[in-house]
Amino acid sequence: MSFNTFGREFRFTTWGESHGPALGATVDGVPPGVELTEEFIQQFLDRRRPGTSKHTTQRREADQVRILSGVFEGRSTGTPIQLMIENTDQRSKDYGEIATSFRPGHADITYHLKYGLRDYRGGGRSSARETAARVAAGGVAQAVLRALLPDLRITGYMVQMGAMHLDRAKFDLSAVPGNPFFLPDATAVEAWSDYLDGIRKDQNSVGAAIEVLVQGCPPGLGAPVYAKLDTDLAAAMMSINAVKGVEIGEGMAAAALTGTANADEIRMGNDGPRFMSNHAGGILGGISTGQDIAVRFSVKPTSSITTPRQTINQMGEELDLITKGRHDPCVGIRAVPVAEAMAACVILDHLLMDRAQTGGTRGQIG
Repeated sequence: MSFNTFGREFRFTTWGESHGPALGATVDGVPPGVELTEEFIQQFLDRRRPGTSKHTTQRREADQVRILSGVFEGRSTGTPIQLMIENTDQRSKDYGEIATSFRPGHADITYHLKYGLRDYRGGGRSSARETAARVAAGGVAQAVLRALLPDLRITGYMVQMGAMHLDRAKFDLSAVPGNPFFLPDATAVEAWSDYLDGIRKDQNSVGAAIEVLVQGCPPGLGAPVYAKLDTDLAAAMMSINAVKGVEIGEGMAAAALTGTANADEIRMGNDGPRFMSNHAGGILGGISTGQDIAVRFSVKPTSSITTPRQTINQMGEELDLITKGRHDPCVGIRAVPVAEAMAACVILDHLLMDRAQTGGTRGQIG
C-alpha cells in the first residue's frame, strides 16, 4: 500500500493499524531548534482520545505518544522525528464474524477488491484509529507554527450534528474547550447531548459538520495553480475518515449569490487593505488574504451500528450483518482535533514553501 505520506516541505508518513501493537508517524521537514516535548504533543492527542465521554467510543486508549528520534534536549534537531503510540485496548474478537463479510458503509469491500486481502480487525489502515498519528504530527506542526507565527490560532468546532445546528448568533469560541462536542455555544450543549443519547439508544448513528477557523494567517501563502492553499486544505480535510464534502468560505452557498453580494469589497485601513466581508473564506486565487480562513466539512454517520444491515460475504452470499465492537455514535466529535491537526500541517507546509520561493517578501500597497 502506497501513498501514506502527506505534505511537501513539511511531510509526515503515518504507519500502523487499528489492532496492531502500535501506530505512529515519521515527520520530516521540521526546522532545527524548535522547542518540542512529548507533553506538548500529548495535549492534542488527549482531545482526540477515545473514551473521554459517553458520547464517544468506549475503547480505552491512553494514546501516550513517545518521541523516538529527531529531538535532543527538548529541541528539534532538523532530522526526521519518529512518533509512536501504542495500542493497549484492542478487542479483535469483536471482529471475528466479519472476517469474510463486508460491513455496509465501510471500506471492507473496496479494500478486498483492490488488494485481495484486508486486516478485518477494526478496519486496519482504514480505521479512524489512524488519525491518532495525524494528530501527533499536527502537534509537531503546532510547535513549529508557534515559533514562526506566534499569533496564529487554529480552532475547530462542530456546527451541525444531524438535526442539531449551531445558532451563529450565539457563537462563542471560548465555549469550545468546555464541552464534549467542541460546540461554540455553551447554552446548546444539553440539547445536543440529549439528542445524541437518543440516537445511541436507538442503536443508530448520526452525521455532523465541522468548521475550522484559522486566525492570524499572513497573506501570501499558497500558489495560483497546482498548490492553491484552499486546494490543499480541502484535500487534507477530505483525507480524514468519513468526510464526504468540504467547503471554503461560502462554499456551496455561493451558488445562490450574485456577484455583487459575493465579492469581498476592499478599502484602505490604517494597517493596509481592509476587506469589508469574507465570503472567500480568507483565500483568493489560491493565496491567503490575511483574513480568517474558514473551512467546513461534513462527516457521514458512523457505519458501525448494531442495527442489522444487508450485505454479502466473499463467497457472494447475501446476509444480514450486525457490526459489533465499540464505536462512536457520531464520529464527527473526534474529527474536530483531527481537522485542526491537518489544518496546522497544511498551513506550516505552505509557510515553508513560501519562505523557500519568496523569502517572505510581499508586494507593497500604499
